[in-house]
Amino acid sequence: MITNPFRPGAGHPPPYLAGRDAEQQEFARFLDQHPVLTNLVLTGLRGVGKTVLLETFKPIAIAEGWLWAGTDLSESATVSEDSIAIRILADLAPLVAGIVVAENEIRSIGFTATSTKDPVRLDFRLLKSVYDGTAGLASDKLKAVLEWVWNILGTSDCRGVVLAYDEAQNLADQAASHQYPLSLLLDVFQSIQKKGIPFLLVLAGLPTLFPKLVDARTFSERMFHVMSLGRLSFGESRDAILKPVEQPDSPVHFSEGTVGEIVRQSGGYPYFIQFLCREMFDSCLQQKRSDAVDPVIAVTQMVRKLDSDFFAGRWNRVTDRQRELLAVVADLPNCDDEFTVQEVVEKSREKLPKPFGPSHVNQILAKLADSGLVFKNRHGRYSFAVPLLGDFIRRLREDTGI
Repeated sequence: MITNPFRPGAGHPPPYLAGRDAEQQEFARFLDQHPVLTNLVLTGLRGVGKTVLLETFKPIAIAEGWLWAGTDLSESATVSEDSIAIRILADLAPLVAGIVVAENEIRSIGFTATSTKDPVRLDFRLLKSVYDGTAGLASDKLKAVLEWVWNILGTSDCRGVVLAYDEAQNLADQAASHQYPLSLLLDVFQSIQKKGIPFLLVLAGLPTLFPKLVDARTFSERMFHVMSLGRLSFGESRDAILKPVEQPDSPVHFSEGTVGEIVRQSGGYPYFIQFLCREMFDSCLQQKRSDAVDPVIAVTQMVRKLDSDFFAGRWNRVTDRQRELLAVVADLPNCDDEFTVQEVVEKSREKLPKPFGPSHVNQILAKLADSGLVFKNRHGRYSFAVPLLGDFIRRLREDTGI
């Protein structure tokens, strides 16, 4: 059975990870900190491979003697201070559940050893008991648990613990409900790291993540290094396309002309490369099975499928006036980088019979940011949150005349 090697799913590892060697080497250097002074923020647009790269960090950390715990941060895990604390305990527990806790360690936290002869293990139930039995705020409770766990781990060969969270842009303080889970996370890690406890925090998310960290605690600028992932170079994109099909028995091979067109249409974004290659692989294979003499696999046909599968759902959620503004942005020469409200206003005067005013542009961009189509950086400039959205809008204009 012939298996298509390309994997355009969310977070699925590609058959060949191209262009991320420097980031992996940089992460390895973070594991050599004594004490931990700098944590890591891994950021970039959707489709650049943040989740995939984060998963490659895990074996690097384990090989260097670190424990690794990680998961996606859902909104439910960040609604309160207790919820984020319990999330961390639940992630830590499987790493340490096999450790038998000595009686003196149990007494050190004010607990009494049970009368049974069964060994007491460092499982979630015990961690949660320590958390619940500690006086103070949620941050005090979590600090106490992490410090106590390291007192036990520190006698082993373990060099430290990496807590890695994807989709971390979901982290947010909830002032209306007097809950500050993001601030708690930052305060706790700053506190235990100042004591020399080697817990390393790795957060992955959209470009809105780091500004949120700094807004919550200004010391975040000194607490984190930002690793920004961008598109792949031509050579890296070429490797991502050709390496998976370079085996002699592969039924599908791409010509240099096809490779160049895939790179151009994908913009060097790993997800788009995987999507286009997967569709073209399947199309070529099916044509060969139908005895086609010369299979025709036009990249532009696959781009239209990408429009339908990836972009259309996002586009259909915006209003007509929002679409009009996005179409104006797509005409800006810098639409794939950063743009300002004033640039949008001026371009709308050129393009529209009813142009946008500055306040209206601000309002619409705020709504689009809430829906995840744009984001605002710390310098007041905006960017598309979805890669190559401008190209999609221009193709749509050609088809429908929007």
